[in-house]
Amino acid sequence: MKKTAFKTIAIPALLSALAFIGLFALLGGCGAKSPSTLNSQPSTLGDESIPVHTAAVQQKTVALPIHASGILTSSAEQRLSFKIGGIIRKIYVDEGDVVRSGQLLAVLDKTEIDAQVNQAQHGLIKAERDLSRVEGLYRDSSATLELLQNATTGRDVAKETSRIATFNQQYAEIRATRGGKIIKKLVNEGEITGPGLPAIVLFETGKNDWVVKINVSDRDWARLNLGMTASVTMDAYEGTTFNGKVSDLAPAADPASGLYPVEIRIQPQGKRFAPGLFAEVDIMPSQSRPYVVIPVESIVEGDGQLAFVFALQADGVSVKKMPVRVAFIEGNQAVIASGLEGVTEVVTSGAPYLSEKKKVRKM
Repeated sequence: MKKTAFKTIAIPALLSALAFIGLFALLGGCGAKSPSTLNSQPSTLGDESIPVHTAAVQQKTVALPIHASGILTSSAEQRLSFKIGGIIRKIYVDEGDVVRSGQLLAVLDKTEIDAQVNQAQHGLIKAERDLSRVEGLYRDSSATLELLQNATTGRDVAKETSRIATFNQQYAEIRATRGGKIIKKLVNEGEITGPGLPAIVLFETGKNDWVVKINVSDRDWARLNLGMTASVTMDAYEGTTFNGKVSDLAPAADPASGLYPVEIRIQPQGKRFAPGLFAEVDIMPSQSRPYVVIPVESIVEGDGQLAFVFALQADGVSVKKMPVRVAFIEGNQAVIASGLEGVTEVVTSGAPYLSEKKKVRKM
């Protein structure tokens, strides 16, 4: 049975209003009756006890579910970027375009990088010329070994500098790493981009690999294991529950939020998925613990996880309004995390009319 997080429970105002009207009518009717009628039927005002129904407080061992929300993504989604920074000269694709593997998608203005390549090549030519001259002098015993070693090192450094510049020149463009569809352009022509910053989002077509990325607290992270089952719902497909499994647990928390990223792998089950769909995830860990369980109707008011119930006292005629912390709602039962220690019965029917000064009568 699906477990839902407890939110807010309030007693309908209409119910209280109808009860007040009924009591007013009852009092008015009593005033019009004869003394014999009054003697034969006890007055409601004279009866200080309020009839109520109660329910026994039960113990139940359950696993507290982990609830989180996240965004649907796919390993087929790639965020392509330039290796170096610079001015974007041209973007050859638009969102929605289908591209093939290796297709040119965007290029930087290569004026600066070309100059760096030329500079590195000229530096290499000079270093090789210097080394050749020192080698000749060394053979004639006109140069020391140290000068020869320094010239050799200078030539090697210039060679690596030229190689790096040439390599960067090749990566002043973005090419499709695989066939797919362009789903997002994150930059425009003429803008300055930095090295490694995402510029184009490519989604590989034909790959059915979807995950929901969520973030959980350290306490919930410790209760999770790879392979645990999860239930996933989406606003886009209301009424449909997707089956999922925990596929990845981050080994460290995100420095910004302090939460641990978790991935839930799911299957479309015949539905059309798209990156960015909002999803709600419920995971049922294997660890369980005993909880107190009471009927939902025994809760008279609540806000978030905090709620209140009327507990029947040991004398059987008095009640006490007690705060409780609701873990979650399961069907018509409220699973209580704390607050009912030592309580054996709670009021279910008649609670809206109670206060701690009132006496009750079990029906």
